[in-house]
Amino acid sequence: MVSHAVARSESGHGRRLSLSVQYAVHADGLPSRASVRHWVRAVCGGAAQVAVRFVAEQEGRALNRAYRGKDYATNVLSFAYSAEPLLTGDLVVCAPVAMREAAGRGKPADAHFAHLIVHGMLHLQGYDHEVEADAAVMELRERIILSGLGYPDPYEGER
Repeated sequence: MVSHAVARSESGHGRRLSLSVQYAVHADGLPSRASVRHWVRAVCGGAAQVAVRFVAEQEGRALNRAYRGKDYATNVLSFAYSAEPLLTGDLVVCAPVAMREAAGRGKPADAHFAHLIVHGMLHLQGYDHEVEADAAVMELRERIILSGLGYPDPYEGER
């Protein structure tokens, strides 16, 4: 069974957010809709219409294969549709992969989910990490945003 809910649109400071959070997987430790909304809002500088879907490995693998040609489930997929005048896009978070990564790195699942949402939202805004210089810019934005949310540096100890 898929749980689907649309969080109410929020207005404030000229920024309107329409957010849909979907749970297509049942697992302990998934972030609440309120947490997802908080993380998305921390990255959005303007109006946005975004869907965040938490999926199992089968769906994550099928989407990664179909859209990236890679036959494995990855932690987060970003599908950007437009940036102006309204940021629109979808994020697909593979919950089992994210939870394994968090456990393997000794990090709280909540902190890792926050990082994946921030990371995916930056992709929707055009950030990328294919080239080292671009990766450095994106990682710095992630660090700043996550610090503002009260989370530690997600890359500390990884390099």
